[in-house]
Order: sequence, then structure tokens, then C-alpha cells
Amino acid sequence: MSSSHSNRSSLWFLAITLLSFLAASTAPTPLYHLYQEQLQFSAATLTLIFGAYAISLLVALLTVGSLSDFLGRKPVIFAAVLLNMLALLLFINANSVAWLINARLLQGFATGMATAVLSAALLDTDRQQGPLVNSVAPLLGMAAGAMGCGLLAEFAPFPLQLTYWVLFTLFALQALYVWRLPESVSLQSGAWASLRPTLHVPTQARRALWLVMPLNVAVWALGGFYASLAPSLVRTATGSTSNLIGGATVAALTVTGALMIYTLRNRPANKVLPLGASLLAVGVMLILTGVHSASLWLFFAGTLVAGCGFGAGFLGALRSLVPLALPHERAGLMSAFYVLSYLAFCLPALLAGNLTRIFGLLATTDGYGAVLIVLAVGALLAFMRQRSANVCSAAS
Repeated sequence: MSSSHSNRSSLWFLAITLLSFLAASTAPTPLYHLYQEQLQFSAATLTLIFGAYAISLLVALLTVGSLSDFLGRKPVIFAAVLLNMLALLLFINANSVAWLINARLLQGFATGMATAVLSAALLDTDRQQGPLVNSVAPLLGMAAGAMGCGLLAEFAPFPLQLTYWVLFTLFALQALYVWRLPESVSLQSGAWASLRPTLHVPTQARRALWLVMPLNVAVWALGGFYASLAPSLVRTATGSTSNLIGGATVAALTVTGALMIYTLRNRPANKVLPLGASLLAVGVMLILTGVHSASLWLFFAGTLVAGCGFGAGFLGALRSLVPLALPHERAGLMSAFYVLSYLAFCLPALLAGNLTRIFGLLATTDGYGAVLIVLAVGALLAFMRQRSANVCSAAS
């Protein structure tokens, strides 16, 4: 097999595996209202179940995030796949909130482990396409999981089991195929020391990371809201009871984000980031308008605009950071980037879930949206200042 053909096969496998993990992560979203009806729990409990996933994912990124830099990519991918298969079995048999929390905890750890190693392996395999796949695959995966599960829940039997069996079969095939991958990292000492919770951000990447952080926080906080509370919000605002609504809200945001990333894939980060900040702010304003006018089409229109901002912001952040890491720093940097991203993904959504008990869902949404708009506008001003400073230094 030629080297280019082998690289292409590896790239496809790694992309599909990353997509699968993120699909599994959003598969429960369209089912939450069915779980709520069956198990009788509140919106605050719902965000606790969601938060269990995000917090365990953070623990994985902080501990085993850079493990593949020492043990090699293949064994770490294999371990993550097996853990996710076990989580899917817990979902299939879930009959209480405790089972759901445990399934999400295990799934979160597996996804955190997989996200760091697969991102690094993609960069090892193809420096040109790797960053693009790293940006697009998670968003397409989130859309596929949410929409696919919504469709199966609406039209197929066994709505609380069938999606998980489909995913289980897919991961079983991946567990077998992973050993055919070429290994891109040689075994090194220091694996045990790497498990100490820490963020491995190379010195040369720190300034860029701080610059993109406000927009990155806004992007992921919006994603966390959509993965946890948006389906309930649409039902509250419009009265819709379709199983497809939960999946469609997540899919509208993430598919648009993925298309935006593909469209902007050859644009430099300093052009993409201001665009992302602008679109995110405008999109959130439209979403809030749609909620208050009980207009489903305006809500989805705002979601599409915000999705464009989501994709541009995510791509711009990655494109700013990836070139700044040396090969042996990649898994550590990607792990640190995703730690900060998933903190923004889970903590604001958890806070929002608790605030719904005090202020109600609509008022909480207003406050949440206002914070996202402030972050996006603040980021836009910072990018414009940075661009002006670069122009001045170039002129002098």
C-alpha cells in the first residue's frame, strides 16, 4: 500500500472515529424529554446529567489528555473506544437518573480521552487537512448524533435503546480496525508523570490562546446551552412536542458551523475570527427575538446565523493555535484547548439549569444570551485592535 493511500485511509478512519464519539455525545439530547416523562425529573436535574458528561470529559483531558504523546496513539484510541462501548451498554439499560448520570460520566471520560488523542493523530497524519477535519468532524458528529437519534426516536421502535445499539456496533468495528493504523508516536518514558492534572500550553501559544478565549467561551457556551436546554426552550416558547425538535436545534447549529468551516477553510485566522464574533452576536439576538415572538422560523434563522459564527469562531481559534505547537506538544495543546472549551460548554449551562428554578427558562435564556453577546462584541473589538496593531507595526 502506498504511503499516500495509507495516509488517506488513516485520515478517513480517524475522522469517522472522532465524528462517532461526538455523535454518541449528543445522541441523548433528543431523548431527554422522554427520560423526563419516564423518570420524572426537572430541568435542573437534566443539566446535572448533561454536566456529568462535561465534567468527566474535563477530568479525562486534564489527566489522560497527553498520554498518547508517551504511549502511542493506537492503544489510547482503543481504550477510549472500549470505554464508550461500556457507556452505551449503560444507556441501553438505564432505568433511573443514577444510571443516566453514570452512563454520561463514563461517556464523558471516554470522549475526553478520544478527543485529545484523535485530534493529535489527525495532525500527525496530515498537517494540511488535519486542522480542517479537527474543526468539521466534531460539529458534524454532534449534528449526526442529535438528528439521527431524533429521527429514530420519532419513527423507529425502541426509542431509548436503538440509537445506542447502532453506535455500539460502529464502535465495535472501530475497535477492530484501530490496530491497522500506522503508529505516529514512539514509546517514551514519562507516562505516569503525564497523568498529573495539568494544562500543557506551549509558551509560544499562550498569547494567542488568551486572545481567542472570549470568543471561544461564547461559542462553546452556546453549544452547551443547545445540547442541554434548547429543546426545552423551543417547547416552552412554541408548544411543539415533536421528538425531532431536540435533534433539529442541535443539528441546525452544528451543521451550519461545519459548512462555515469548510467554506472558510483557506482563510487566515485574522479574517475568520472577526467574522465569527460578528455572526455569533447577530445570531443570538435573532434567537432571543424568535423566543419572545414564539416564532419557530425566526428561532431557527437565528440558530443558522449563530451556527455560522460558531463554525468561524471554532476554526479561527484552532487555526491561531495549531501552527504554534511542536509535534510532541500537539496532544498537550489540543487537550488544554478542549479543557478550556468544555469548561465553557458545561459550567454556564449548569448554572443556567439551576437559575431556571429561580427565574424560569425564558428569563434565564435572556440573561444567558446577553452574556454571549457581550463576549462576542468584546472579542470583536479585541481582534480589531490586534489587526490595527499589526498594521502599525508592519508600516513602521
